[in-house]
Amino acid sequence: MVDAWQFTVADVGPTGLDKGLGGKMLFTPPDFRGTVPDGYIHVSSPNYRIAFAFRSVPGAGKSTADAYQYSKQLRMYYLSDAANPPQQKFVDPASMRYPTLPFYDERHFEDMHAIMSVEPVREHDKVIMGMIKSLGIEKGKPFNPDATAKRAMRQAAIDAWFYLQHWFDNIPASMRYWPDRHYVSLLQADANRTFSFIYDDYVDLIPRAAEYFWCTYMPRVLSDVPATQYMMALADRDGNLLQAGKLYKIDVPAHMPVKQFWALTVYDRATNAFIYSDLNRTTLSSYDLDKMKKNADGGVTLYVGPKAPRGREANWIPTSGKRPLPAMRFYGPTEAFNDKTFKLSDFELVS
Repeated sequence: MVDAWQFTVADVGPTGLDKGLGGKMLFTPPDFRGTVPDGYIHVSSPNYRIAFAFRSVPGAGKSTADAYQYSKQLRMYYLSDAANPPQQKFVDPASMRYPTLPFYDERHFEDMHAIMSVEPVREHDKVIMGMIKSLGIEKGKPFNPDATAKRAMRQAAIDAWFYLQHWFDNIPASMRYWPDRHYVSLLQADANRTFSFIYDDYVDLIPRAAEYFWCTYMPRVLSDVPATQYMMALADRDGNLLQAGKLYKIDVPAHMPVKQFWALTVYDRATNAFIYSDLNRTTLSSYDLDKMKKNADGGVTLYVGPKAPRGREANWIPTSGKRPLPAMRFYGPTEAFNDKTFKLSDFELVS
Protein backbone atom coordinates (compact mmCIF):
# COMPACT_ATOMS: atom_id res chain seq x y z
CA MET A 1 0.00 0.00 0.00
CA VAL A 2 1.39 3.39 -0.97
CA ASP A 3 0.57 6.97 -0.08
CA ALA A 4 0.01 9.91 -2.41
CA TRP A 5 3.74 10.11 -3.12
CA GLN A 6 3.97 6.37 -3.93
CA PHE A 7 5.97 5.78 -0.75
CA THR A 8 5.04 2.44 0.78
CA VAL A 9 3.14 2.69 4.05
CA ALA A 10 2.46 -1.06 4.43
CA ASP A 11 3.17 -4.43 2.85
CA VAL A 12 0.84 -7.42 3.01
CA GLY A 13 1.59 -11.02 2.21
CA PRO A 14 4.26 -13.43 3.47
CA THR A 15 6.72 -10.61 4.21
CA GLY A 16 4.06 -8.08 5.21
CA LEU A 17 2.24 -6.98 8.33
CA ASP A 18 -0.17 -9.91 8.15
CA LYS A 19 2.63 -12.50 7.66
CA GLY A 20 0.63 -13.94 4.79
CA LEU A 21 -2.35 -14.80 6.99
CA GLY A 22 -4.69 -12.11 5.71
CA GLY A 23 -6.78 -9.95 7.98
CA LYS A 24 -8.49 -6.59 8.30
CA MET A 25 -6.38 -3.48 7.83
CA LEU A 26 -7.48 -0.04 8.97
CA PHE A 27 -5.87 2.93 7.22
CA THR A 28 -6.23 6.22 9.05
CA PRO A 29 -5.48 9.74 7.72
CA PRO A 30 -2.82 12.06 9.17
CA ASP A 31 -5.36 13.97 11.28
CA PHE A 32 -7.01 10.86 12.74
CA ARG A 33 -7.72 11.19 16.46
CA GLY A 34 -10.17 8.35 16.95
CA THR A 35 -9.88 4.89 18.48
CA VAL A 36 -8.89 1.86 16.45
CA PRO A 37 -11.37 -0.98 17.04
CA ASP A 38 -10.13 -4.40 18.05
CA GLY A 39 -9.35 -6.88 15.30
CA TYR A 40 -7.67 -4.48 12.88
CA ILE A 41 -4.09 -4.12 11.72
CA HIS A 42 -3.64 -0.38 12.04
CA VAL A 43 -1.71 1.61 9.44
CA SER A 44 -1.38 5.35 9.94
CA SER A 45 -1.06 7.04 6.57
CA PRO A 46 0.92 10.28 6.24
CA ASN A 47 -1.40 11.28 3.38
CA TYR A 48 -5.12 11.35 2.66
CA ARG A 49 -4.85 9.38 -0.55
CA ILE A 50 -3.57 5.82 -0.72
CA ALA A 51 -3.43 3.14 -3.39
CA PHE A 52 -2.39 -0.49 -3.61
CA ALA A 53 -1.53 -3.27 -6.02
CA PHE A 54 -2.41 -6.84 -5.08
CA ARG A 55 -1.18 -10.00 -6.78
CA SER A 56 -2.72 -13.38 -6.06
CA VAL A 57 -0.29 -16.19 -6.88
CA PRO A 58 -1.60 -19.78 -7.23
CA GLY A 59 -0.42 -21.95 -4.34
CA ALA A 60 0.44 -25.64 -4.40
CA GLY A 61 -2.37 -27.62 -5.96
CA LYS A 62 -4.26 -24.45 -6.90
CA SER A 63 -5.10 -23.01 -10.31
CA THR A 64 -5.10 -19.50 -11.71
CA ALA A 65 -8.88 -19.63 -11.41
CA ASP A 66 -8.48 -20.27 -7.67
CA ALA A 67 -6.12 -17.29 -7.42
CA TYR A 68 -8.63 -15.13 -9.28
CA GLN A 69 -11.47 -16.13 -6.98
CA TYR A 70 -9.27 -15.45 -3.95
CA SER A 71 -8.58 -11.92 -5.16
CA LYS A 72 -12.34 -11.36 -5.50
CA GLN A 73 -12.60 -11.71 -1.71
CA LEU A 74 -10.94 -8.32 -1.26
CA ARG A 75 -13.20 -5.75 0.36
CA MET A 76 -12.60 -2.01 0.69
CA TYR A 77 -14.97 0.28 2.56
CA TYR A 78 -15.20 3.07 5.10
CA LEU A 79 -14.88 2.08 8.74
CA SER A 80 -18.34 3.57 9.26
CA ASP A 81 -19.70 0.88 6.91
CA ALA A 82 -17.97 -2.02 8.68
CA ALA A 83 -21.18 -3.41 10.15
CA ASN A 84 -22.73 -3.67 6.68
CA PRO A 85 -20.08 -3.30 3.96
CA PRO A 86 -21.38 -2.35 0.51
CA GLN A 87 -21.01 -4.76 -2.39
CA GLN A 88 -17.50 -4.57 -3.77
CA LYS A 89 -17.09 -3.36 -7.34
CA PHE A 90 -14.47 -5.07 -9.48
CA VAL A 91 -13.26 -3.93 -12.90
CA ASP A 92 -11.59 -6.65 -14.95
CA PRO A 93 -8.73 -5.14 -17.01
CA ALA A 94 -8.69 -8.20 -19.28
CA SER A 95 -11.41 -6.54 -21.35
CA MET A 96 -10.92 -2.89 -20.36
CA ARG A 97 -7.81 -0.76 -20.51
CA TYR A 98 -7.52 2.29 -18.34
CA PRO A 99 -4.72 4.89 -18.20
CA THR A 100 -2.30 4.79 -15.27
CA LEU A 101 0.78 6.42 -16.78
CA PRO A 102 2.07 9.86 -15.84
CA PHE A 103 1.82 12.62 -18.41
CA TYR A 104 5.03 14.04 -19.82
CA ASP A 105 3.46 17.30 -20.95
CA GLU A 106 1.64 20.24 -19.34
CA ARG A 107 -0.96 17.89 -17.82
CA HIS A 108 1.71 16.70 -15.38
CA PHE A 109 1.36 20.02 -13.58
CA GLU A 110 -2.41 19.58 -13.30
CA ASP A 111 -1.71 16.31 -11.50
CA MET A 112 0.78 18.09 -9.25
CA HIS A 113 -1.89 20.63 -8.32
CA ALA A 114 -4.45 17.89 -7.63
CA ILE A 115 -2.10 16.29 -5.09
CA MET A 116 -0.09 19.16 -3.65
CA SER A 117 -3.12 21.35 -3.00
CA VAL A 118 -4.65 18.62 -0.84
CA GLU A 119 -1.95 16.60 0.88
CA PRO A 120 0.00 17.65 4.01
CA VAL A 121 3.27 19.49 3.47
CA ARG A 122 6.33 18.00 5.16
CA GLU A 123 9.33 20.06 6.16
CA HIS A 124 11.42 19.09 3.14
CA ASP A 125 8.48 19.84 0.82
CA LYS A 126 8.44 23.54 1.63
CA VAL A 127 11.14 24.54 -0.86
CA ILE A 128 9.37 22.91 -3.80
CA MET A 129 6.03 24.29 -2.58
CA GLY A 130 7.53 27.78 -2.77
CA MET A 131 8.81 27.11 -6.27
CA ILE A 132 5.56 25.75 -7.68
CA LYS A 133 3.65 28.63 -6.11
CA SER A 134 5.29 30.77 -8.78
CA LEU A 135 3.59 28.48 -11.33
CA GLY A 136 0.18 29.01 -9.77
CA ILE A 137 0.07 25.74 -7.81
CA GLU A 138 -1.07 26.75 -4.36
CA LYS A 139 -3.18 25.22 -1.62
CA GLY A 140 -6.81 26.25 -1.71
CA LYS A 141 -6.54 28.06 -5.04
CA PRO A 142 -7.51 27.04 -8.59
CA PHE A 143 -4.81 26.32 -11.15
CA ASN A 144 -5.24 28.38 -14.30
CA PRO A 145 -1.94 28.78 -16.17
CA ASP A 146 -1.95 30.94 -19.28
CA ALA A 147 -0.79 29.80 -22.71
CA THR A 148 2.81 30.88 -22.15
CA ALA A 149 3.02 29.00 -18.84
CA LYS A 150 1.55 25.89 -20.44
CA ARG A 151 4.19 25.91 -23.18
CA ALA A 152 6.94 26.21 -20.59
CA MET A 153 5.44 23.41 -18.49
CA ARG A 154 5.13 21.17 -21.53
CA GLN A 155 8.79 21.66 -22.41
CA ALA A 156 9.86 21.09 -18.81
CA ALA A 157 8.05 17.75 -18.65
CA ILE A 158 9.50 16.68 -22.01
CA ASP A 159 13.00 17.66 -20.85
CA ALA A 160 12.57 15.56 -17.69
CA TRP A 161 11.53 12.55 -19.78
CA PHE A 162 14.55 12.91 -22.09
CA TYR A 163 16.89 13.36 -19.14
CA LEU A 164 15.75 10.09 -17.53
CA GLN A 165 15.82 8.18 -20.81
CA HIS A 166 19.42 9.31 -21.26
CA TRP A 167 20.21 8.33 -17.66
CA PHE A 168 19.02 4.76 -18.23
CA ASP A 169 20.88 4.56 -21.55
CA ASN A 170 24.04 5.30 -19.57
CA ILE A 171 23.26 3.44 -16.37
CA PRO A 172 26.38 2.76 -14.26
CA ALA A 173 27.88 -0.70 -14.70
CA SER A 174 28.05 -0.94 -10.90
CA MET A 175 24.26 -1.27 -10.83
CA ARG A 176 24.25 -4.57 -12.73
CA TYR A 177 22.97 -7.51 -10.70
CA TRP A 178 25.63 -9.79 -12.18
CA PRO A 179 28.81 -7.90 -13.20
CA ASP A 180 29.21 -9.94 -16.38
CA ARG A 181 25.56 -9.63 -17.44
CA HIS A 182 23.45 -6.66 -18.54
CA TYR A 183 20.58 -6.83 -16.06
CA VAL A 184 19.65 -4.25 -13.45
CA SER A 185 17.32 -5.04 -10.59
CA LEU A 186 14.10 -3.05 -10.70
CA LEU A 187 14.44 -2.56 -6.94
CA GLN A 188 17.16 0.08 -6.57
CA ALA A 189 16.83 1.05 -2.91
CA ASP A 190 18.54 3.93 -1.13
CA ALA A 191 21.37 3.51 1.39
CA ASN A 192 18.80 2.73 4.11
CA ARG A 193 17.30 -0.06 1.96
CA THR A 194 14.07 1.92 1.64
CA PHE A 195 12.74 3.81 -1.36
CA SER A 196 12.30 7.31 0.03
CA PHE A 197 15.86 8.49 -0.76
CA ILE A 198 15.47 10.92 2.14
CA TYR A 199 18.49 11.37 4.39
CA ASP A 200 19.21 13.57 7.39
CA ASP A 201 20.81 16.28 5.30
CA TYR A 202 19.45 15.90 1.75
CA VAL A 203 17.03 14.22 -0.63
CA ASP A 204 18.82 12.18 -3.32
CA LEU A 205 16.85 13.46 -6.29
CA ILE A 206 18.33 11.68 -9.32
CA PRO A 207 18.24 8.07 -8.00
CA ARG A 208 14.75 8.69 -6.66
CA ALA A 209 13.57 10.08 -10.00
CA ALA A 210 15.13 7.11 -11.81
CA GLU A 211 13.51 4.52 -9.55
CA TYR A 212 10.02 5.99 -9.80
CA PHE A 213 10.43 6.57 -13.53
CA TRP A 214 10.26 2.84 -14.24
CA CYS A 215 8.55 1.44 -11.17
CA THR A 216 5.29 2.07 -9.34
CA TYR A 217 5.09 0.09 -6.11
CA MET A 218 8.11 -0.95 -4.08
CA PRO A 219 8.33 -2.76 -0.73
CA ARG A 220 8.59 -0.64 2.41
CA VAL A 221 12.05 -2.06 3.12
CA LEU A 222 14.22 -4.07 0.73
CA SER A 223 15.08 -7.31 2.49
CA ASP A 224 18.06 -9.52 1.74
CA VAL A 225 15.64 -12.03 0.22
CA PRO A 226 12.91 -10.03 -1.57
CA ALA A 227 9.67 -11.86 -2.28
CA THR A 228 9.98 -10.93 -5.96
CA GLN A 229 12.79 -9.73 -8.18
CA TYR A 230 12.59 -8.15 -11.61
CA MET A 231 15.71 -8.31 -13.75
CA MET A 232 15.50 -5.50 -16.31
CA ALA A 233 17.47 -6.11 -19.53
CA LEU A 234 18.91 -2.85 -20.82
CA ALA A 235 21.45 -4.24 -23.30
CA ASP A 236 22.24 -7.42 -25.19
CA ARG A 237 25.10 -9.88 -24.65
CA ASP A 238 27.53 -7.57 -26.46
CA GLY A 239 26.57 -4.57 -24.34
CA ASN A 240 24.56 -2.87 -27.08
CA LEU A 241 21.37 -1.13 -26.01
CA LEU A 242 18.22 -2.99 -27.05
CA GLN A 243 16.63 -1.37 -30.08
CA ALA A 244 13.26 -1.17 -31.78
CA GLY A 245 12.77 -3.33 -34.86
CA LYS A 246 15.35 -5.95 -33.82
CA LEU A 247 14.71 -9.59 -32.93
CA TYR A 248 16.33 -10.89 -29.73
CA LYS A 249 16.36 -14.26 -28.01
CA ILE A 250 17.04 -15.49 -24.49
CA ASP A 251 17.63 -19.04 -23.26
CA VAL A 252 15.63 -19.87 -20.14
CA PRO A 253 16.86 -23.01 -18.35
CA ALA A 254 14.55 -25.83 -17.40
CA HIS A 255 15.12 -25.23 -13.69
CA MET A 256 14.73 -21.59 -12.82
CA PRO A 257 15.55 -20.53 -9.22
CA VAL A 258 11.97 -19.78 -8.16
CA LYS A 259 9.60 -21.24 -5.60
CA GLN A 260 6.49 -19.93 -7.35
CA PHE A 261 6.93 -19.03 -11.02
CA TRP A 262 8.93 -16.99 -13.52
CA ALA A 263 7.66 -14.63 -16.18
CA LEU A 264 9.17 -12.59 -18.98
CA THR A 265 7.27 -9.35 -19.57
CA VAL A 266 8.33 -6.93 -22.28
CA TYR A 267 7.64 -3.27 -21.64
CA ASP A 268 7.82 -0.25 -23.91
CA ARG A 269 11.14 1.48 -23.20
CA ALA A 270 9.53 4.89 -23.86
CA THR A 271 6.69 4.54 -21.37
CA ASN A 272 7.66 1.58 -19.15
CA ALA A 273 4.17 0.23 -19.85
CA PHE A 274 2.97 -2.88 -21.67
CA ILE A 275 3.39 -3.21 -25.42
CA TYR A 276 -0.05 -3.98 -26.76
CA SER A 277 -0.57 -5.85 -30.00
CA ASP A 278 -3.21 -7.83 -31.89
CA LEU A 279 -1.81 -10.95 -30.24
CA ASN A 280 -2.59 -9.41 -26.83
CA ARG A 281 0.54 -11.02 -25.40
CA THR A 282 2.78 -8.97 -23.13
CA THR A 283 4.16 -11.88 -21.09
CA LEU A 284 5.29 -15.49 -21.30
CA SER A 285 5.76 -17.45 -18.10
CA SER A 286 6.31 -20.87 -16.62
CA TYR A 287 2.52 -21.25 -16.73
CA ASP A 288 2.80 -21.26 -20.54
CA LEU A 289 5.47 -23.96 -20.83
CA ASP A 290 3.08 -26.62 -22.07
CA LYS A 291 2.37 -24.47 -25.14
CA MET A 292 5.98 -23.66 -25.99
CA LYS A 293 8.55 -25.46 -28.12
CA LYS A 294 11.20 -26.91 -25.76
CA ASN A 295 14.95 -27.21 -26.19
CA ALA A 296 16.75 -30.54 -25.84
CA ASP A 297 17.68 -29.77 -22.21
CA GLY A 298 14.06 -29.03 -21.26
CA GLY A 299 14.51 -25.28 -21.25
CA VAL A 300 12.97 -22.83 -23.69
CA THR A 301 14.27 -20.09 -25.96
CA LEU A 302 12.08 -17.00 -25.91
CA TYR A 303 12.03 -14.40 -28.65
CA VAL A 304 11.34 -10.67 -28.40
CA GLY A 305 10.88 -8.62 -31.54
CA PRO A 306 8.63 -7.46 -34.38
CA LYS A 307 8.13 -10.90 -35.94
CA ALA A 308 8.33 -14.45 -34.62
CA PRO A 309 10.79 -16.95 -36.08
CA ARG A 310 8.96 -19.61 -38.06
CA GLY A 311 7.73 -22.39 -35.81
CA ARG A 312 8.45 -20.42 -32.62
CA GLU A 313 5.31 -18.31 -32.50
CA ALA A 314 4.36 -19.71 -29.08
CA ASN A 315 7.80 -18.66 -27.74
CA TRP A 316 7.50 -15.05 -28.96
CA ILE A 317 6.51 -11.71 -27.45
CA PRO A 318 5.78 -9.01 -30.06
CA THR A 319 7.26 -5.52 -29.77
CA SER A 320 5.05 -3.80 -32.36
CA GLY A 321 7.70 -1.32 -33.43
CA LYS A 322 8.52 -0.29 -29.87
CA ARG A 323 11.91 -0.26 -28.21
CA PRO A 324 11.74 -3.17 -25.75
CA LEU A 325 12.45 -3.21 -22.02
CA PRO A 326 12.33 -6.93 -21.11
CA ALA A 327 11.88 -7.86 -17.47
CA MET A 328 12.52 -11.39 -16.27
CA ARG A 329 10.43 -11.67 -13.13
CA PHE A 330 11.32 -14.13 -10.38
CA TYR A 331 8.51 -14.95 -7.92
CA GLY A 332 9.80 -16.53 -4.76
CA PRO A 333 13.47 -16.44 -5.80
CA THR A 334 15.55 -19.18 -4.20
CA GLU A 335 18.93 -19.06 -2.50
CA ALA A 336 20.68 -19.74 -5.81
CA PHE A 337 19.27 -16.48 -7.15
CA ASN A 338 19.84 -14.46 -3.98
CA ASP A 339 23.47 -15.56 -3.55
CA LYS A 340 24.04 -15.07 -7.31
CA THR A 341 25.30 -18.59 -7.96
CA PHE A 342 22.59 -18.66 -10.64
CA LYS A 343 23.11 -16.34 -13.60
CA LEU A 344 20.55 -15.58 -16.26
CA SER A 345 21.89 -15.53 -19.80
CA ASP A 346 21.85 -12.20 -21.65
CA PHE A 347 19.60 -11.45 -24.58
CA GLU A 348 21.22 -12.15 -27.94
CA LEU A 349 20.63 -10.28 -31.18
CA VAL A 350 19.10 -12.59 -33.81
CA SER A 351 18.42 -10.18 -36.64
